Amino acid sequence: MLDYTLLQQLCTVNGIAGHEEAVRTLILSIIEPYADHITVDPLGNLLVFKKGRETPTQKLLLSAHMDEVGFIVTHITSDGCLKFAPVGGIHAAAAFARHVRIGDKGLNGVVCHKPLHLLKTDERKKAPPIEDLLIDIGAQDKADAQKYVSPGDPIYFDSLYENADGRVISKALDDRFGCLVLIELLRQPLPYDLYFSFVVQEEIGLRGATTAAYTLHPDSAIVVEATTAADVPFAENEKQVCQVGGGAVVSFMDRSTLYDREYYRIAMNCAKEQGVKAQTKTMIAGGNDAGAIHRSRGGVRTIAISLPCRYIHSCDSLASIEDMEAVYTVVKATAERILHP
Repeated sequence: MLDYTLLQQLCTVNGIAGHEEAVRTLILSIIEPYADHITVDPLGNLLVFKKGRETPTQKLLLSAHMDEVGFIVTHITSDGCLKFAPVGGIHAAAAFARHVRIGDKGLNGVVCHKPLHLLKTDERKKAPPIEDLLIDIGAQDKADAQKYVSPGDPIYFDSLYENADGRVISKALDDRFGCLVLIELLRQPLPYDLYFSFVVQEEIGLRGATTAAYTLHPDSAIVVEATTAADVPFAENEKQVCQVGGGAVVSFMDRSTLYDREYYRIAMNCAKEQGVKAQTKTMIAGGNDAGAIHRSRGGVRTIAISLPCRYIHSCDSLASIEDMEAVYTVVKATAERILHP
């Protein structure tokens, strides 16, 4: 079984794109005894090599991103409230009225808008855009707020981690779960040499994966991710994309990648052979670091194996323990099959 105590540590540490230091420090503290070589590149990616019992004929990379979605302070108003911008794709409805933490010291704040009695009739019918929202930190005025906050400070969702009844609810499952899978593989003896990248800045344009793939120059790659499950009452049939409880999500195509067809078949077959559930997306939607990795240098054969998550890119995502175990099983089996057909 996966280490869910470690998953809680990974999810509750803060690290939006460009501010992944705390996440990287935690991962480093765990993997150092198990890795044969570790490098932190200038962008902040954590690049790792672990020697296996055999050296395969090709170089396989397993990759997950460390950053989570959040916000950044852009301006302090005269009355001491904070204007902010999203870091990653966040709908305004996921931000409104949320408790947040600002800066490395975790200053408390609440995302606010006009009170209900001041809203016009048409304003009451729709969520306000993010540019109309503010964060209230309880400051008396701008000078008071400037004692604690500066433009450029990161802002994080503040939410509780819960593991009960066969499911996990937490922020940052995208993609701290992927980081957990890589760590679990690093902590055990491997049949073959493997390369790992814990990358930065996925949520703002796959930037870390671009440099990591160039540096490591793999022949093939498995991206371990979390992906949107829309199996909720508001969506029907193919619009559900994938389902919580449906097992590992193996994509054949998304908005940034057309995945390797043979690797897709291998992953699906591995799930069947291992007796775990697997599914694919029913819509061509989303994207991940595979979009950068598969185009690196002369090209990299790439597959993505993902955890289905409801309410992704919000303060609370929901995922199934059964699906988490399935993803780990499929990733491990697929890696071995790629290296030893």
